[in-house]
Amino acid sequence: MALVCGISIASLYYIQPLEGMVATELGVSVGQMGLAPTLSQIGYALGLLCIVPLGDIFERKKLIILMLGLVSGVLLITGTIGNYYGLMVLMFLIGLTSIIPQLVIPFAGQLANPKERGSVLGTVTGGLLIGILLSRTFSGFVGAYFGWRAVYYCGVVLALGLIGLVVVVFPKNVPVSQLSYKELMVSLPRLFRSQRVVRESAFNGFFIFGGFNVFWSTLVFFMESPAYNLGSKEVGYIGLVGVIGALASVYMGKVADRKGPRFGVGLGTLIECLSFLILLFFGRHIVGLVVGVILLDLGTQSGQVSNQSRIQALGDENRSRNNTIFMFSYFIGGASGSLLGSIAWQLAGWTGVCLIGFSYLCIGLIGHFILFKRKEA
Repeated sequence: MALVCGISIASLYYIQPLEGMVATELGVSVGQMGLAPTLSQIGYALGLLCIVPLGDIFERKKLIILMLGLVSGVLLITGTIGNYYGLMVLMFLIGLTSIIPQLVIPFAGQLANPKERGSVLGTVTGGLLIGILLSRTFSGFVGAYFGWRAVYYCGVVLALGLIGLVVVVFPKNVPVSQLSYKELMVSLPRLFRSQRVVRESAFNGFFIFGGFNVFWSTLVFFMESPAYNLGSKEVGYIGLVGVIGALASVYMGKVADRKGPRFGVGLGTLIECLSFLILLFFGRHIVGLVVGVILLDLGTQSGQVSNQSRIQALGDENRSRNNTIFMFSYFIGGASGSLLGSIAWQLAGWTGVCLIGFSYLCIGLIGHFILFKRKEA
């Protein structure tokens, strides 16, 4: 499940190290290409809202296979596109069809022993974050040596390979709800209003993933600037560094099991906030950049695992829909971070990027320690 999460989410992030390369080929500005990751995040959020709830009423294994087939088709078309506006539509569709991890994570939560749920979700969501980070490494290397289109053709092969893996390995499950699709969608606002944990996790997720995307959506511009004079391949190296932080997710899942997931949420938000201070003051030196990236990814993953532990502990019947609400807010936050990060880069460079990211995390901390202050698991 961790492997499926990691490889399937990668398609959402292939574009980030390639933005400069694609902009040059299509004859558009870097600012225009900055719209690509934003549209992907918006598409992903819409897929979360409209597709993921189906996991409560359909067999998850079949739904996962269907979505893998759809995303492989979209990736194939992306590799052939030669028009900027067509590419933007495809970025949205890649996001819409890449929601496979959000079908897998509730599945893992359903299968896990409650006493080990944090550890299990730490492993699965660790695969998710490592996939996000290594997608940039993979994309940067392949793009640098074979061109950006080759990245998407490789993505097709990987998606088709995952279909075979899911068919062979994943168990079948019995749907837990008899609601119609309309009833599923209508129930989402009620679930949001009636469950404090869902509201709190959605708020926190918006800001921790928004801050994460402020950094990663602008890193390629920073690396290509006079501060480093590097390119997409070197962004890939930084992605490898980030895996160090992501690998700590399994340990953070155990912390959530032992000390309570709310503790993990607060700790992760604080770590990510600290990372932006390091990036602001020391990010123009490679050691400072590396330390900042490790802490950024450690903090993000700690918050993600802990929030997921809280959401998945709410029970089976609404599992996919609760995950939908949390992850919809999570990726809307990510989309806003990608957009504001690009704007901040154009207006104020690296300092503006770090200040925007730091602001996201400060709001997350205010929510956690003040707005939602309460002793609760």
